[in-house]
Amino acid sequence: MTGFYVNGEYVTSEANRGLLSFLREELGLTGAKDGCSEGACGTCMVLVEGKAQRACLLDTDKLAGKKVTTIEGLSAREKAVYAYAFAEAGAVQCGFCIPGMVISAKALLDAEPDPGKERVKAALRGNICRCTGYQKIVQAVLLAAKLFREGGEAPVSAAAAKAAALLGGEGGADSAGPARRLDSLDTAGMGQDLHRVDAAAKTLGQALYADDIQLPGMLFGGAVRSLTYPRARLLSLDLEAAKALPGVKAVLSAGDIPGAGKIGHLKQDWDVLIPVGGISHCLGDPVALIAAESREILAAAKALVKAEFEELPCLRNPREALAKGAPVLHPEIGDTNVLSREHLIRGDAESKIRGARYVVTNHYSTPFTEHAFLEPETAVALPDPEKPGGIRIYSGDQGIYQTRHECAAMLGLPEDRVRVSAAMVGGGFGGKEDMSVQHHAALLAWSAQAPVKVSLSRRESILIHPKRHAMEMDVTTACDADGRILAMKAVLVADTGAYA
Repeated sequence: MTGFYVNGEYVTSEANRGLLSFLREELGLTGAKDGCSEGACGTCMVLVEGKAQRACLLDTDKLAGKKVTTIEGLSAREKAVYAYAFAEAGAVQCGFCIPGMVISAKALLDAEPDPGKERVKAALRGNICRCTGYQKIVQAVLLAAKLFREGGEAPVSAAAAKAAALLGGEGGADSAGPARRLDSLDTAGMGQDLHRVDAAAKTLGQALYADDIQLPGMLFGGAVRSLTYPRARLLSLDLEAAKALPGVKAVLSAGDIPGAGKIGHLKQDWDVLIPVGGISHCLGDPVALIAAESREILAAAKALVKAEFEELPCLRNPREALAKGAPVLHPEIGDTNVLSREHLIRGDAESKIRGARYVVTNHYSTPFTEHAFLEPETAVALPDPEKPGGIRIYSGDQGIYQTRHECAAMLGLPEDRVRVSAAMVGGGFGGKEDMSVQHHAALLAWSAQAPVKVSLSRRESILIHPKRHAMEMDVTTACDADGRILAMKAVLVADTGAYA
């Protein structure tokens, strides 16, 4: 057992564990966010003896007698100053990185009250932001430093204060889920400045992201995935050892899905779980789901699952997918590997090109693009206490109605029995429009009849969530002697990957 101080209070950890999970799951201090669990992003920054450190890299047994300060442990004045400064500078967008930025800023300003811009940038070098471009964050820290030096009260706007009270929590979520209301906020007239209504809560780590939700009796869920071959037939699946592990509450395969076995926004081609005899189409395709009493038991149970695969020919790009004799990947939705065609014509490009002074033809390639949002995908689902037989889902995705539609189809429920609420989205950029964890959380909660949280690790997120499409483009452009563009012809082939 190790004892140390968190925000001035003496706490003990019975067994050695990661500081970040101890803070979030044992103490309910969710201001430190879990962006990567690998020390790469800085969203989990805390102060240890006044020095900014990443909580995900620290173990409790190394902290004996030390003082740890989280964003929740700042003084009332510090909270007011940072909330105002970040709102005033417009430094808050998705907000997921901001509490970590504030901790790094505090470590600097406590030691150096009047830093220059370069010192602020150096202090924030361990913190990643994917929204603001950093300039406004630096401005916010410099403004906070100025307010601290000048003394007096921070000029917190009424809107910011009220938003912090409404979005921030007196406590977490009850069995009916987290209640967050945004009524009666102050407004501004035309031409007047207005702080983001959620800026203060996001700055102080009070805004509720899906992974911040903690419910009584909540289980932790996850998927066992195909990680050996990009395309393979699942020959057998042995789940018995996982089912027998103490603390495991649900182990599901494709046969346990009560409704539709395939989902998808554009085409229903994406298996909820690959069935025995079915074919995976990319690394990371799920074959089983498990819910357990802790993350540690979940990891142990996943390791006990035995899956046997037969490797099949893999199609790595559109050229291979369009080649004569290529295997058809989704015969249930079409007899070719072409998802869709668009043919757009305006005017007579051929004649303009023939008469042009200059004609240039080039081939361009762009790769798949990772959205790299800071908040990995998380969803919490539970039996709906207000609608017996229904499911309640909290998720940081970008389309609650599509989530409801696909989860209802998977569960075989009418849509009015599935209720979806959007938590704060810690970055998305279009990458959280598709299903990732929402349906798996819903299926596990429906089976276990208990709240279940499913979170992707950073590695899982990069592996399985849809990317911006890679493209191969042949473009011919024609212009006259003055450089005026006369015509363009283009053939674009977009690689949608394994699914639509």
